[in-house]
Amino acid sequence: QVQVTESGGGLVQPGGSLRLSCAASDLTFNTYVMGWFRQVPGKDREFVATIGWSSSSVYYSDSVKGRFTISRDDAKSTVYLEMTSLKPEDTAVYFCAASSTVASLLKLEDVTWGRGTQVTVGS
Repeated sequence: QVQVTESGGGLVQPGGSLRLSCAASDLTFNTYVMGWFRQVPGKDREFVATIGWSSSSVYYSDSVKGRFTISRDDAKSTVYLEMTSLKPEDTAVYFCAASSTVASLLKLEDVTWGRGTQVTVGS
């Protein structure tokens, strides 16, 4: 089963940018739909973005559309989340997710999760 590991979190000022990376262990990475979710204490995990096979089927939540960009490099088995114009409300633990289809990912069914990386937007 694929394992995923996030990196790139940190502290950034409002309006700043940050890029998250998620490296996968499985050599069949190109067969997985990948996504990013985020969670703050006391709230449910929230969908952020997803990208399908061969960078098809890209979707974003309304809260990040136009500011965040998801991409993948199948040769490196890595998915990225480029975050710009960051706001304090973007502060959360960001989780990488892998699943077989977009539907299963969005339903949180048969999903492999990373351990998360903290993103804090503040001065």
